[in-house]
Amino acid sequence: MIRNPFDQAHSSEEQPESGRRRFLRAGLSACALLSLPMAASAAHAAAAKPYEKKLSFLNLHTGERAQAVYWANGHYISDGMRTINHVLRDHRTGERYAIDTDLFDILHLIQHKLGTQQEFHVISAYRSPATNTQLASQSGGVAKNSLHTHGKAIDIRIPGRKLTDIRTAAMSLQAGGVGYYPSSNFVHLDTGNFRYW
Repeated sequence: MIRNPFDQAHSSEEQPESGRRRFLRAGLSACALLSLPMAASAAHAAAAKPYEKKLSFLNLHTGERAQAVYWANGHYISDGMRTINHVLRDHRTGERYAIDTDLFDILHLIQHKLGTQQEFHVISAYRSPATNTQLASQSGGVAKNSLHTHGKAIDIRIPGRKLTDIRTAAMSLQAGGVGYYPSSNFVHLDTGNFRYW
């Protein structure tokens, strides 16, 4: 039976409390009652806070960093995406391209699966067609019509994280291509059909 601490009446089955105990009990109950509106306000504030998706990058070629909210409350944020697109540009030519928002979402999901907010270290993101042609002529590992040239691919690593963990998290999404390059220390991600190599 819950008794109102402010009620001085006692049932016949209850032993009378000492004045000090009754005072402490009344004070604790009063504190609990007073904290209810604050708890409700905090819960309301938490519910009202916008749900945001944020990503951080370090371009290993330029040394530039970007941290931006790219999505909030069901909408992609132009300013945030512009900030990220700038850092993910073709570092050889300076050309920028609108990176596929699905790629941002894949990266965000990988962070969530790995339980980290660490920045992605970027080896390659957007590549201009000229850059891609040049790289393809030097290496058989570069596709002639690479998804990098369409803003749909990125090569990354996360400091302190095993490449195998990044690959496993990406493959569990089954949301695009996952390439594993341990000798070059990066994982390739793209928004094409699900496949891996």
